Amino acid sequence: MTTDERDLRPETVSLYDSSRPPDEQRRAFTEGQVPVAVYGLGKMGLPLAAVYAETTTNTIGVDVSSEVIAAIERGETHAVREPGLDTLLAETIESGTLSARTDGPGAAAEARVHVIIVPTPIDEDSTPDLSALEAVCEDIASGLAPGDLILVECTVPPKTCREVVHPLLVAGSGLEAGEFGLAFCPERTSSGRAITDIRGAYPKVVGGIDPESTRAAALVYEAINDRRVLPVTDATTAEAVKVFEGVYRDVNIALANELARFTDELGIDVNEAIEVANTLPVCDIHTPGIGVGGHCIPYYPYFLIEGFETDAPLLSTAREVNDSMPAFAVSKLEEEFAAEGRELAGKTVLVFGLTYRPGVEETAATPAGPLIDGLGEAGAEVLATDPILSSAAIEGFGAEATSLESATERGVDAAVLVTGHEEFEGIDWAGFDPLIVIDGRNVLELGGTNHRVYTIGSGHTE
Repeated sequence: MTTDERDLRPETVSLYDSSRPPDEQRRAFTEGQVPVAVYGLGKMGLPLAAVYAETTTNTIGVDVSSEVIAAIERGETHAVREPGLDTLLAETIESGTLSARTDGPGAAAEARVHVIIVPTPIDEDSTPDLSALEAVCEDIASGLAPGDLILVECTVPPKTCREVVHPLLVAGSGLEAGEFGLAFCPERTSSGRAITDIRGAYPKVVGGIDPESTRAAALVYEAINDRRVLPVTDATTAEAVKVFEGVYRDVNIALANELARFTDELGIDVNEAIEVANTLPVCDIHTPGIGVGGHCIPYYPYFLIEGFETDAPLLSTAREVNDSMPAFAVSKLEEEFAAEGRELAGKTVLVFGLTYRPGVEETAATPAGPLIDGLGEAGAEVLATDPILSSAAIEGFGAEATSLESATERGVDAAVLVTGHEEFEGIDWAGFDPLIVIDGRNVLELGGTNHRVYTIGSGHTE
């Protein structure tokens, strides 16, 4: 966009402009005089765009998928099991406060605030892939005008805003540093509660590449987040905050999983020991389990492990420990069969739950994948059931999709619980012939049954 074309924009208000009174800017933002574009309408981006539309009455949602855009234009959401999103999306689309398109440069030419929330996956060599972010930056740069504000919500390696995003915006727009604002404002949301989280379940962290960027970003999120805003020193600090949150959980879960491995040798219920240890305020050990999945925790450690000269042996070890838990579960299943003088090879195993978290239709990095692979390599026939996933999705993991009723009638030799879906709480375990059960989440209640049970962190019971 040329300077002349920027001047032809409809009259709007810039937030990256400390000469204007904050109250005037805040009012302009909530009254629609500050057009917003949200780039990336995935499971987190779509709820974010809807909340922006609710707050500002003037929001454009942008996504590369024409199918996603078509559904949104009909007021339909692809982000299932998100309480409140269906209603909010329908209302904002019907009222015209939210529109959707695939044209990133076109949206950039209209917006004054640009919000980026695209995925940052890792490559096969565990290197963060910033290609989606870079592509969005190029789109934004094509329409960037003086006084615009860019807010990055997607998790990225620390220093990304300073060393990747800002240079791309400067090079692509022809603007100079200081003519536009850039801040990192990490999403702190979870699937299944995105609307609640965005509106203010937790304080919102904001950090700009300069003080004015931080001030403008804080003004935006004070209008959206009813908890409070936490300004930090700069964008890199804000990026580190988000990565540190995920790394803490990964390392803590790895500690719990490593402690769980002592269960048999110590002859104790490690889960009980952890629960009691946590009554001391300085102790907060997480819960052991069959593995760590999701779009966040398994990936964020690599944002520090890769790309920096500083060694991170603790983070690397934590990843190894957590990634090893599905194999640990398979080994325990083999030991339980051996205790009965049998072998796992040739047996039929039913896997309960393939999503990475209960009640969430997501399978990113789910431990069910390597578990099913390990069972197959051990010579077992694998069946799987999940109340959320389709049969095709289940079979994509290499397991035969089945229902509980069919599995009972067919007969299975063992069961492994990966995901503690609410629907599994009422399983009629008496309907199964005697099984060997691996409880990967310490949620099953099989007392009084004739099944042989091994719970990760608690050990063997019958």
